[in-house]
Amino acid sequence: KQNFIISKSASYNPLSYPKTLSWIPTTDCCSWDGIECDELTCHVIGIDLSSSQLYGSMDPNSTLFSLVHLQSLDLSDNDFNHSQIPAKIGDLSQLRHLSLSHGNENTFSGEVPPQVSQLSNLLSLDLHSYPLEPLPYDLINNLQLKASTLTSLTQNTTRLEHLRLDFVTISSSLPHTLTNLTSLQMLSLFSC
Repeated sequence: KQNFIISKSASYNPLSYPKTLSWIPTTDCCSWDGIECDELTCHVIGIDLSSSQLYGSMDPNSTLFSLVHLQSLDLSDNDFNHSQIPAKIGDLSQLRHLSLSHGNENTFSGEVPPQVSQLSNLLSLDLHSYPLEPLPYDLINNLQLKASTLTSLTQNTTRLEHLRLDFVTISSSLPHTLTNLTSLQMLSLFSC
């Protein structure tokens, strides 16, 4: 929360609102907006900060990456100011759902870290950008996915059901290991 400022222009959804305003340190974090906890262990297992008007760079030393029981992380429709996806995302080994999508331009830049391929429990991965209206220019593909990372991802996340990489730059042919994804129900690679 401390790494970001609230900015209405950071989210495109007209129903967006700053969920982190309910995050008061003296209250139980399981009662905070966008936080889901396991009923028995009280571990944080879900974070949904989609359309939360967050603006700022993603800090690789964030305490977010110490939430090792996290199963779902949705940071879509926020503006991470073209920061990189931290390699520590690979520490969240229990993740089943990861969404970092954004309208018009993906607000992450650089390479998708190879550590994403260590998330062997993933059922859905969404890194796509999406144009909200016809654009007078080509959407800028700031996020790149190396062929080696995509190959590792398809080898290690064989339970993957949903994969969305629209407007992510993939400068290679698709690896044959994509056929390992026998549970795949939805694949979207528009404008890669």
